[in-house]
Amino acid sequence: MHIMSFTILVPDYDAGIAFFCHTLGFEVVAEIDQGRKRWVEVRAPGAQTSIILARADGPEQVATIGAQGGGRVWLFLQTDDFARDHAHLLSRGVTFEEEPRHEPYGTVAVFRDPFGNRWDLIQRT
Repeated sequence: MHIMSFTILVPDYDAGIAFFCHTLGFEVVAEIDQGRKRWVEVRAPGAQTSIILARADGPEQVATIGAQGGGRVWLFLQTDDFARDHAHLLSRGVTFEEEPRHEPYGTVAVFRDPFGNRWDLIQRT
C-alpha cells in the first residue's frame, strides 16, 4: 500500500494550480468539472502520491486554509539537489522562513505556500 492522495484546502482552484504547477513545477493529472466544484489533482513529476486541491466551502473550511498542520511543518518536498531547487523556488517568489540548515537527516529550509501551509524543502542525507 501507499498513500494515493491527500487534500489541501485552497481559497480558489486556479490559485492552487498556479502555485503547485507554475511555482513548484507539479503537473495537473486530473481536472474534472463537477458542477459546483472541480476535482483538481496535481502531482510532482515522477511521484506516486498526488494532492487534491479542494476549494474551501463554508466558513469552517475557509478558517482552516493554511492551518491544516496546526502551525507545524506538515508537508515535505524532497529534492535531490537542494541548492538548485532552493534557488529555483526563490526565483519563483517563494519566501523561506529561514536560511538552509544542515541536520543529521539532511539539508532543510522551511517555507510557506501562499495559503499559509508550512513546508520543508529537504534533501535527505
